[in-house]
Amino acid sequence: MQNQFARTELLIGKEGIEKLKQAKVAIFGIGGVGSFAVEGLVRAGIQNFILIDYDKVEETNLNRQIIATTKTVGKYKVDVTKDRILEINPNAQIEIHKEFFMPESEEILDESVDYIVDCIDTITAKIELVVRANKLNIPIISSMGTGNKLDPTKFEVTDIYKTSVCPLAKVMRKELRAREIKNLKVVYSKEEPIKSKEVIEECNIQCNVPGSISFVPSVAGLIIAGEVIKDIISEK
Repeated sequence: MQNQFARTELLIGKEGIEKLKQAKVAIFGIGGVGSFAVEGLVRAGIQNFILIDYDKVEETNLNRQIIATTKTVGKYKVDVTKDRILEINPNAQIEIHKEFFMPESEEILDESVDYIVDCIDTITAKIELVVRANKLNIPIISSMGTGNKLDPTKFEVTDIYKTSVCPLAKVMRKELRAREIKNLKVVYSKEEPIKSKEVIEECNIQCNVPGSISFVPSVAGLIIAGEVIKDIISEK
């Protein structure tokens, strides 16, 4: 069998491959964005993972999450993701945490972590994760809102304080400024949120649940994976 990273090595060289192999990435939230971020990372050569999510795969995840199939519905997302990673790279080392990360959560991170990926939905949890990353001096990239969006070409990578349009980014800017966090790399969309056309009561879809589609959160996740990979291989 040929080396599965041979094509990648043509782009980033042996040194780059080795950096990815040695790096450890923690992904918080294995949903529409997080699942595709993991996919991009493992296929690029990241070999050490920490996965944090308490949710199980649901039928409503089938429209946008790469780990969601009719066979995985009802299973914990971190378990399904671990299995998928190992099917792609059997040499991967994976630590899983079945928990909702919140400000009161015990510390998961330490100096062995090289990069943090924030794909959490809850604002208080996102802020706490950024604060912890800042204290530990671990690079972090954070996903802003991808719900109620239809145009994947509107995503940008920038600092949180340079964002606009995105309601989640607006709240994050305010809260991080209050905590004297000076910067945060984010992926966000400049597309105005689309208002739901209707509420389908018979399907139990509530008004506060954002609409989603297959090709928007997936693009955000792959952009995040690309940023993580580029940052790791550029480290001296």
